[in-house]
Amino acid sequence: MEESSNTKTYQKDFDPAVYLKTYYSFGSSHCQGNEILELNLRSLFKIFISGGVKGDTLIDIGSGPTIYQLLSACENFQEIIASDYTDRNRQELEKWLKNEPGAFDWTPVVKYVCELEGDREKWSEKEEKLRKKVKQVLKCDVSKSNVLAPMSLPQADCLLSTLCLEAACKDLNSYRAALKNIGSLLKPGGHLVMVIVLKETYYMVGQRRFSCLYLERESVEEALREAGYDVQCIEVTPNSSESTFSDFEAVLSLVSRKEPRP
Repeated sequence: MEESSNTKTYQKDFDPAVYLKTYYSFGSSHCQGNEILELNLRSLFKIFISGGVKGDTLIDIGSGPTIYQLLSACENFQEIIASDYTDRNRQELEKWLKNEPGAFDWTPVVKYVCELEGDREKWSEKEEKLRKKVKQVLKCDVSKSNVLAPMSLPQADCLLSTLCLEAACKDLNSYRAALKNIGSLLKPGGHLVMVIVLKETYYMVGQRRFSCLYLERESVEEALREAGYDVQCIEVTPNSSESTFSDFEAVLSLVSRKEPRP
């Protein structure tokens, strides 16, 4: 499958520094993303820490320039592979992982997660743990049958995807295909954990408007079933923020299991 116009646009126009400042400046009053970020951190805490989704290897599909989605997961997996389509996102991620000057400051977010987990003071240990556990940052393209080509990895115990496929896919057919494509990276019986925005058509990064695939809960569940996943738990939270940065109506978090082949 050739590159979609969405992915080309991301490679050319997506500015990770502006995106991080807009949506992840945790605790700063001008940041539009705080409520959503807190919600996503609580959902992932619930899934990984309370729900006990665990294993040896986790692959994060479409990590973007962010690490928040891995903070609870890193307690339950020995090895994490991060991935993203755009070069600049991967560079931004590497900058934080290597603790380089100019990396985005995730400290307030890490402290928030440590508080959820019971000890806010362990934030520097958490950062160190995550840096050690992320073994690779790879290029990924969810429109390809081998998502991580030219790399070929053993199947993972868990796939994580937050706010990725709805941005990468231009229609429901390509969304369904992407779910099948990423499924090849997962062991039968393994878990797919997703955080998805529902009914969003766009979001802003600076002055740049990025389109988003309009998804409803039913179409997500149907696409998962079709791709061979059994949805185990699902939670939908309506958007109550007044943000002008995007038009999504709700956030959906879910855990599904790849059904073993009969």
